[in-house]
Amino acid sequence: MNAAVTLLMCSLVAGPIVAQTRTGDEAAIRDVVKKYVEAREEKDPQAIEALFTADADQLVSTGEWRKGREAVVRGTMASSQNNAGTRTIAVESVRFVTPDVALADGRYEIAGLAGGGSRKMWTTLVVSRGPDQRWHISAIRNMLPAPPAPSK
Repeated sequence: MNAAVTLLMCSLVAGPIVAQTRTGDEAAIRDVVKKYVEAREEKDPQAIEALFTADADQLVSTGEWRKGREAVVRGTMASSQNNAGTRTIAVESVRFVTPDVALADGRYEIAGLAGGGSRKMWTTLVVSRGPDQRWHISAIRNMLPAPPAPSK
């Protein structure tokens, strides 16, 4: 068999395998985000810690930058205590930067704040596959939508 035919056959076989792996990885990443929200709602620092890499960081919408897993957990717990409300993250997209690094973008809302209001934001989570082959959160960026710039 010549090299071109061999290459074609390999790509026909490998394509579906890569697609299945990518689909499984995307589901696992969405599950990590879901577990993060659940751990926050349960105010469970051990569960939150298990989801992050040691060098994780988080830039929150107030401008506070939490660097390192310990600071992320401590800040997350304080934020959950100070801002009671129900948190949700609706992941809208997962984009793979490499096979082991992805961005998960979603709408982040805290409903039921004092006075009955809610806070609607956007969040981006950087997730990476660890040596244990599981996905972990490496970074979070929370953003408040800004009003449109005035037209000239």
